[in-house]
This record gives sequence, structure tokens and C-alpha cells, in this order.
Amino acid sequence: MPAKLALIGYGKMGRLVEQLAPQHDFNVVLRIEGAQNRAASALAREALSGIDVAVEFSTPEAAPQNLQSLAAAGIPAVTGTTGWFAHLPQVTETVERAGTGLVWSPNFSVGVAVFRRLAATAADLLKDEPSYGAWAWEIHHDTKKDAPSGTLLQLVEAMRQRGYHRNIDVSSSRAGKHPGTHEIGFDSTADTITLRHVARNREGFAHGALKAARWIIGRKGVYTFEDVLFGPNLTK
Repeated sequence: MPAKLALIGYGKMGRLVEQLAPQHDFNVVLRIEGAQNRAASALAREALSGIDVAVEFSTPEAAPQNLQSLAAAGIPAVTGTTGWFAHLPQVTETVERAGTGLVWSPNFSVGVAVFRRLAATAADLLKDEPSYGAWAWEIHHDTKKDAPSGTLLQLVEAMRQRGYHRNIDVSSSRAGKHPGTHEIGFDSTADTITLRHVARNREGFAHGALKAARWIIGRKGVYTFEDVLFGPNLTK
């Protein structure tokens, strides 16, 4: 029998997740739009009765309270909302105290998860080569709210974690309807190394979120999408 899925946020991503949900053996039984859910008012335990997992794509302002309310109701969740990660410690505390599960990520593309590892490896290999300077650049559609995106910041953080402590020039472009390109580069007087990921559409993000939703059912704790793909505690 398909698992019962709630969609918290019903914009472009929410609708796409609904469209693809049957491919992951989910039945969408609840859709909550932002206007219905001021201050997470629609996420009471009674309203979520019978739900197996929730997928949350809302706004940076709404996400922390949405996720804490889902945890308080005992509902595991997946969130692809970005721009709220300063509140991750409080959300993590709520999820752990409630004994539920959460998968968060600025990007649910399998390709981006692999790309992050490639960028981190390149940074590790070049960290002791001072002749190489680094940059991180992206372009997204003109309605994306955060710039730089959570994905780009996560890429830069992965490079830092692998020991590249020299300056990384970070820049963002917002134009048209572009679904997203991320680029990491290293330049010296001798040569240039460029790593680039180009999203063709949003389907990869939706499939990844649904993959994470299937994975988090029955698990406790807070995870990233890389934990889903590569195993917990093996993502660095």
C-alpha cells in the first residue's frame, strides 16, 4: 500500500512532487498552501493524523516553524526550502526531542550531491598549491529568493572543510527562468580547472526529495541528502 504523503507548500515544487509521487509509491493525501498555514497553524497533530511523512517546500520565513510543528506532531519530514539554516540548531533540537526524523538539504539533486564531493576533492588536492585561486558562481531564475543560494554556500563550505582556506570569490546571477547552474573553478598562471553542474529542469530535485521521504520513514534524527545517498556519517 502506498505511503501517505503531506505536501507543506504547494507551489511549483510541491506540484511537481505530487506529480511524481506515485513513481515512489506515495499517495498525496494532504496539500497545505502557504495562505492556509500562517504561523504553521494548519499543522496541528489532529490535521496530520495518518500521515507517514511530509515534504516541505515553503519560504525561509515559514520553514523553521513548519518543521518544528511537524516534529511536535510526530511526522518525519523532508525540506528543500533554503535561506533558513541559521535556525537549524533549534529545529534539530525539536526533532531530536520529539523522536522524529528530518532530511534537510539546499538541493535534492543526485548530481549536485556528487558535484559537491568532486568540488571538495579538488579543494583538498589544491589546498597546498598557493598559485591557484578559487571561485564559486551560480545562476538561477529571477524569482529565487536567496542569493547566494544554499547550494552554493554548501559547496563553498565543503571546500573549506577540506582545508582550502584561501579566498574563494563567490558570486550569483539571477535572470530569466534558469533552473540552476553551479560552477567551481581554480585558476593559476599555468591553467584553469572548471567544475560545473547544470540542471535541465526541476524533476531531479523532486525525485530526490521523494527518495529522501521514502528513506526517512522509520528513522530518527536529522540528516542531509548526502546521508540518504552515501550513508550517515560518511559524507565528509
